[in-house]
Amino acid sequence: MKVKLGALLTTFSKTLDIVDKTLSNHHLRVSIIADDIAKAYGLSLKVRKDIFIAATLHDIGVFSLREKHMIAEYDIKNPFEHSEKGYSLMKDFAVLSNIAPIVRHHHIRWEEGRGYYSGEEKVHIGAHIIHLADRIEILLNKNTEVLNQKDPIVKAVMSRSNILFDPRLVEVFADISEKECFWFDATYSELEELILNREVLPEKELNIDELEETARLFSHIIDFRSEFTAVHSAGVSAVARALSRFVGFSSLECRLMAIAGHLHDIGKLAVPTELLEKPAKLDDEQMNVMKSHVYFSYRILESVKGLETINMWASFHHERMDAKGYPFHLKGDTLPIGSRIMAVADVLTAISEDRPYRKGMDKDTALSLLESLGSNNVLDREIIKTAAANFNYLNELRQDVQKIVKGEYESLKNNDSLSETCLSTLQGV
Repeated sequence: MKVKLGALLTTFSKTLDIVDKTLSNHHLRVSIIADDIAKAYGLSLKVRKDIFIAATLHDIGVFSLREKHMIAEYDIKNPFEHSEKGYSLMKDFAVLSNIAPIVRHHHIRWEEGRGYYSGEEKVHIGAHIIHLADRIEILLNKNTEVLNQKDPIVKAVMSRSNILFDPRLVEVFADISEKECFWFDATYSELEELILNREVLPEKELNIDELEETARLFSHIIDFRSEFTAVHSAGVSAVARALSRFVGFSSLECRLMAIAGHLHDIGKLAVPTELLEKPAKLDDEQMNVMKSHVYFSYRILESVKGLETINMWASFHHERMDAKGYPFHLKGDTLPIGSRIMAVADVLTAISEDRPYRKGMDKDTALSLLESLGSNNVLDREIIKTAAANFNYLNELRQDVQKIVKGEYESLKNNDSLSETCLSTLQGV
């Protein structure tokens, strides 16, 4: 199994924007614009790669559609919160720790951060480049001929030179804006093709430890959008891993199952937060929207070479043994055993958790429901038996893991790590 970091990050970057069509491909467009500026500024390919990766993930600290719309305004009232959350999410993950500071500073005003940020912490040139690229992308109207927008966009940017933006970068932007290809690239529909031709994606192949770590980061971004889902994927991952060991999977297969558990709900990034937090059962129309999440999970993971098995195990967790599941209506004998394990792990975790409209079920109620789902040919009977025989262990494991992740979520939600100096610096933004 060979999974390239670059392919995984660009796919996830696109996923961050699918909840709203008006924001489609925002991250990748910012990445393209940022790379044009970085290259014209004369930065090395190594530095350009770091800036490109940071740009693909610069808004991972945005957890709601409301926040997305707020930062889509040219003059953001408070860019500080999501930048700090993004930094907090990334800083402890080895494969992304070096770009975390770039994400942290990507909205700092040039007049306040000429090389320094809150005391002694230096601002990477990439942060200033992404800040500029991000605001250029926000000004683009994708429904209007792009060349007709050139002059007003350049004028708007130049009016903030030495205030919002590094004047050296503004000068570079003004130069490259004269080239029609700059504007056509910024609005091109086949962005992945452009990116591949630039050779700015890292060629690094993730080992199993790095892949599991990256999947865990993604699960935080997926689940932290709502306090009601904040710990769900962590629980599913832990239960699926343990349950697969009881079923007889190898050590490597169990780790792959854990990764699949972290990613099984990645398609929920396409579901509005309001549905995730509805304090009652979803009506039919809302349920139809919710059903789309597994389809999106499948299509998202399908695009990353090396995740084929993980994709099947992750994305088929709402299929049923009687072929009445969704979205593909696969029949039990065509479902991989890993997908059947994931389905049981997902249900066991979901019914044991507190949700907006109900408390988690106790052991007897949960076991009764699981056994009925097995007897009615919804879930695999044999895996249900295994889960029931080990229920106490699985449920305690779920609780222990989710308690840890709940602490991480609360820490991020109540993040107060920025100094008073930084806060006062950003008050005028």
